Amino acid sequence: MPILSTTKMTAEQFLQLGEDPPGVRLELVEGEIAVSPSPMPQHSYAEIKLIILLGNHIEARKSGELHRDVDTILNPFTVRRPDILYFSKERTHLIGKKAMHGPPDLAVEIISPSSVDIDRTDKFAQYRDAGVAYYWIVDPVAKTIEAWRLENGQYIPAGQGANDQTVQLPPFADLSIPLSRLWRD
Repeated sequence: MPILSTTKMTAEQFLQLGEDPPGVRLELVEGEIAVSPSPMPQHSYAEIKLIILLGNHIEARKSGELHRDVDTILNPFTVRRPDILYFSKERTHLIGKKAMHGPPDLAVEIISPSSVDIDRTDKFAQYRDAGVAYYWIVDPVAKTIEAWRLENGQYIPAGQGANDQTVQLPPFADLSIPLSRLWRD
């Protein structure tokens, strides 16, 4: 009878692995390595366009820092890589040399066909439990965006939009986001 190991990898051990192999993204989920494929063009396009809109807004106000696809330690056994992360100026001390050492103010996931359940269920719960104040889910195929706000330990709806609507979502209530700019024809 084989002996099975029940030892979980820690976030610290995971971060010592170094860079991902080409074409895959590695994350640590409850002590186990999870592999996901590289994003598709629609995903990449929406991500870049949203980064430009958010980045210009944040930079003009000097309100914090925007990052993309960085190891983010959510708990001792979970390291996720949100597509886009925002840390307010007051919380930039959590930005480390190799990883983010705590939850961002905003995590944005752009759904790919292979990540729908992960983004809507697993990451939704993990970000909530880690204390991510705002979570946005962008679906470039359905052309939708949903915003969630953490309140009393639960995510509550904080806004949504679709197609060519213009939305204002927390934590950037003074930023108008024309959704048509996020979608690749």
